[in-house]
Amino acid sequence: MTVRLGALRALIAGHDLAAVIVAKPENRRYFSGFTGSSGLLLVSADRARLITDFRYTEQADQEAPAFTVVRHGSDMYETLAAEVKTAGGGRIGFESDFATWETHQKMSAAIGDLAPLHLDRLRMVKDEAELAALGVAVRLADQAFGHILSFIKPGVSERDIALELEFFMRKNGAEKAAFDIIVASGPRSALPHGRAGDRLIAAGDFVTMDFGAVYDGYHSDITRTVVAGKATARQREIYSLVQAAQRAGLEAVAAGRTGREVDEAARQVIAGAGYGDYFGHGLGHGVGLAIHEEPRLSPSGDEVLAPNMTVTVEPGVYLPDWGGVRIEDTVVVTADGVRILTASSKELIQLD
Repeated sequence: MTVRLGALRALIAGHDLAAVIVAKPENRRYFSGFTGSSGLLLVSADRARLITDFRYTEQADQEAPAFTVVRHGSDMYETLAAEVKTAGGGRIGFESDFATWETHQKMSAAIGDLAPLHLDRLRMVKDEAELAALGVAVRLADQAFGHILSFIKPGVSERDIALELEFFMRKNGAEKAAFDIIVASGPRSALPHGRAGDRLIAAGDFVTMDFGAVYDGYHSDITRTVVAGKATARQREIYSLVQAAQRAGLEAVAAGRTGREVDEAARQVIAGAGYGDYFGHGLGHGVGLAIHEEPRLSPSGDEVLAPNMTVTVEPGVYLPDWGGVRIEDTVVVTADGVRILTASSKELIQLD
């Protein structure tokens, strides 16, 4: 936590602030280690306070040894105001991308002038402990994919597949699923975010599964599309196209490239085959303590990639009333390329 607090304090100094308030759960955990659901950090050049309530004071003492734990009463902002006074004069930074208007008004009324800050960028480059946790989360998802292949058959519902994936991951060590699991089959596989429903798998369906595990707070993200039976020529064509686009995206990932450049490498493959209008989302996103975080691999992705950033690479083609394919890996950016964490096969799997 010392290195992370040092980076936060450098940001405070660079913006000529007296202190910063950290409220976003992922950032609160990142800078302090505290995993409780309620609390604020107040960090200045020489002080680090964790303000929370009666429910979490003992937990905070255990998880955030670098912080002085301050218990608040019925009004957290009154306690915050008292602590801000100890930081001396000057503006206080706050997470403008996270605070609601009501929260901003309460903080302003309690402590005065606030300066907007975005702290998420400080989490983009992962350390070894973070990469280890991500690696476990990815392995759990890989194992779940291997398990689910014997479960998918005609007559099984999308919802049951999603439940089986989550149960397997949690039974084998995941804290929870990384997000609401996507299982979309047949024509519904054309829905990029088609939540698992009651539809029963039919013979010959594409079945797209997008899921992940959380381990020690860190998220994995994998998508695989399989066929419940023998694939048609059209299914093989679309699958091969997405597979080629994903390969191009992976080959483009490297330190020094922008998210836009990586996105374009994969997007050109799909557009060149005449399906550009059917790939309407970004190629990928950062993943860590949040399932979607910086940097973004997209047409607007200006962030320059750096070693040990972790991102997804997930092109797709979605044809209305027919179906779709998405293939996604979680990867680590390296100095000269990419390290793919996801080990599950990307060949077209046809389930007999």
